[in-house]
Amino acid sequence: MNLQPLKAFGSVLIAILGVAGCVAVETTTEPQDYWAPISTPFTDEEGVEERIDGIVVRMSIEEKVGQIIMAEIQSITPAEVRQYHIGAILNGGGSYPSTERYSPLQAWVDIADAFYDASMDNTDGKVAIPIIWGTDAVHGHNNVVGATLFPHNVGLGAMRNRALMREIGAATAREVAATGINWTFAPTVAVARDDRWGRTYESYSEAPEIVAQYAKEMVIGLQGHPALGNVFSAGKVVATAKHFIGDGGTTLGDDQGDTQIDERSLKEIHGAGHIAAIEAGAQTVMATFNSWNGVKTHGNKYLLTEVLKNQLGFDGFVVGDWDGHEQIPGCTSSKCAQTINAGVDMVMVPTDWKEFYNNTIRQVRKGDISTERLNDAVRRILRVKIRAGLFEKGRPSTQPFAGQTDIIGNPQHRALARQAVRESLVLLKNAGLLPLDPGQKILVAGAAANNMPMQAGGWSVTWQGGDTSNADFPGATTIFAGIQAKVSTAGGQADLSVSGKFETRPDAAIVVFGETPYAEFEGDLEEGVDFESENALKILRALKGAGVPTIAVFLSGRPRWVTPEIDAADAFVAAWLPGSEGAGVADVLFTDESGAIQHNFVGKLSFTWPASPDQQPINIGDAQYEPLFPFGFGLNYQDDAPER
Repeated sequence: MNLQPLKAFGSVLIAILGVAGCVAVETTTEPQDYWAPISTPFTDEEGVEERIDGIVVRMSIEEKVGQIIMAEIQSITPAEVRQYHIGAILNGGGSYPSTERYSPLQAWVDIADAFYDASMDNTDGKVAIPIIWGTDAVHGHNNVVGATLFPHNVGLGAMRNRALMREIGAATAREVAATGINWTFAPTVAVARDDRWGRTYESYSEAPEIVAQYAKEMVIGLQGHPALGNVFSAGKVVATAKHFIGDGGTTLGDDQGDTQIDERSLKEIHGAGHIAAIEAGAQTVMATFNSWNGVKTHGNKYLLTEVLKNQLGFDGFVVGDWDGHEQIPGCTSSKCAQTINAGVDMVMVPTDWKEFYNNTIRQVRKGDISTERLNDAVRRILRVKIRAGLFEKGRPSTQPFAGQTDIIGNPQHRALARQAVRESLVLLKNAGLLPLDPGQKILVAGAAANNMPMQAGGWSVTWQGGDTSNADFPGATTIFAGIQAKVSTAGGQADLSVSGKFETRPDAAIVVFGETPYAEFEGDLEEGVDFESENALKILRALKGAGVPTIAVFLSGRPRWVTPEIDAADAFVAAWLPGSEGAGVADVLFTDESGAIQHNFVGKLSFTWPASPDQQPINIGDAQYEPLFPFGFGLNYQDDAPER
């Protein structure tokens, strides 16, 4: 194949982007002062610190320790929140009120009220401090059945539409607020540098600039902004920049592995999204599971305290990840003074929280954790709760949008998601076949064509995204359903045949295939990024042999080596993980009934596409850069396809 046009295109991008993907590695191992102070929107506050002083002085050690602990809703009751003065709760992926997946919206609001009421009960003479509830709303309010699911970050990065990102953040916040929850563990601002990593789809791009731009807009969409007059107004929630720091740079793409990189590169590559998110006002930062040069970040005081808090000036609070502290040498899930001393202000202890509470009280009294450090953690948590208005907003059920069933899966939100699907599609090949006439007879094939779990990916209703069916996504539209609606309206016919077999020869076929759902370490690839799709390849080759013009639509959370499939198709579209609004695919593949293009391809690769299965890691700016499709590549209907 002739890759010269692609190589030339990549060379131009390298010249334009410069250090976007390649920062010189220094040999020094001594910590350096690379981190300039950040200016945040919360600089002209009046009375906040005095208010915090008045609360902290009245708190006992027990209350303070309770405030720095986060427990999972299946492992704690409202009565225990009241008894232990717990400061935060979360629902993990696949966790719902009363363990019921199909919990009605009111059930979410009712349990939010119960936990809130418990936290504000001061009949024991203790200080009433509203609890904060966090959830992983990472591509919409994805844990809630019926919610709008936006494309995962890997797709959003391809659309290059910063303004739309802010709207997506605002829509997500409204749906979170509808359940009575006031905090999301988003956005993920990882800069994924090795596509073998199982969380690559949670990254907007391998280029720090794109991640920084998107992080800013998402935070403003979720929280609002003082300059806009809507900070933490109705329907806004607390945002989280995660995971600090270097999660996308681990060796071999090993989730929770070791990021072996010098400090300057750590800052310029992996710090870009965090800096932008904090500048936009992100009030919480989540510590990462991974190590930096052999030291687990949950116990790295230099990164969490010296860099993040002292040098960058972050004054919100640092939250740990799911039992991340137990990976620190000498710690367990129920005991870890080191993580608090390192700078984690709120420790996520999903199940062993009670033992952690008791152990931490003993550690404070022994002096293993200083009173000053405990007070600092509590002050930071109170600062965020005050800024977010939690003391004034009252019970979740009394707040705007709470319990409103028309907010979850709102048509306007779904329209935003459909637009995001359209703009995220990247056309990698088109041998004159696209766009299609919707008045034709169209065969739709492939395991992913009518499959919402594959379309949504991980972090969708459940943690891994598996163990679900189309029925778990009410209101969603599969890719086939979108095609069928488009074609039938134009007088054509769309038939679904997963195997690709047909009785009457179609005018064209669309084969939809891709990765099955996964999340985090379950999605790690041990070796290369080749994709085993024998069935899809068989379908594509059979259709080609039958003389049927064929479009391949590939669903994935990262670039994969699918060159045989690309060669077997007349057109090839990278559709990533589009979420609930699969009709956005048909919007672009087909003309209108008059033959006019309604929506052109505008998506551009935000990740480099490999030329071989073992071409990892590969990133824009590498000294040796010979990809199949370079960063920034993406055809439209006016382009001539490059020779391959």
